[in-house]
Amino acid sequence: MPNYLNIGDVVFAQEVIQNDGGVPDQPEDAVFARPGSRGVVVQIGAAAADLRQEIILVRFEDEAGVLGPPVGCLPEELTQEEVAAGAGAPA
Repeated sequence: MPNYLNIGDVVFAQEVIQNDGGVPDQPEDAVFARPGSRGVVVQIGAAAADLRQEIILVRFEDEAGVLGPPVGCLPEELTQEEVAAGAGAPA
């Protein structure tokens, strides 16, 4: 578990977060977040294929502030710095 994030922490996307096929009931190319989109950490774990690879499950807000489905993100795709992510960009 990363020592810099906890469940409930607010994070921001640093890049486009898109479905890679891992989120059921969503189109494979669905965009869940754009740079600056705000989300909340709901789980922290590791990839089944490589336990050294951290995966952070995040629910990102849409334009109306409604949380979307949980999405697995790599640590480098997220930041806790609102300014660094260009916050305010809609999902």
